[in-house]
Amino acid sequence: SVDEARALMARDDVLPVDIRDVRELQQQGTIPGAFHAPRGMLEFWVDPESPYYKAPPGEAAQLLLFCQSSWRSALAAKVLTEMGVNVAHIDGGFKAWKESGAAIQEVERRDGVV
Repeated sequence: SVDEARALMARDDVLPVDIRDVRELQQQGTIPGAFHAPRGMLEFWVDPESPYYKAPPGEAAQLLLFCQSSWRSALAAKVLTEMGVNVAHIDGGFKAWKESGAAIQEVERRDGVV
């Protein structure tokens, strides 16, 4: 739930991960402090054996995934769990986060991205 997500995010070892498309972030904003990992690259970025591996910022012991309404994040959490990653996802996604009145961070448009 959003309340559980807020409690998790109060910990230093939990990293919120926005798996939405960059256009969604630019149009709607994101959760403050979230790391952006597009859904199509998520498993590659998380797997240290992948040539596309990207170490997440900080010392995250748990990833907290979210998408717009939790469909993509539920599937992604299942796959990452199977990969051995400590992961949870926000039920209701960014939509539920926003509807709860929680803080939103604007995301700047980058040149060439529509």
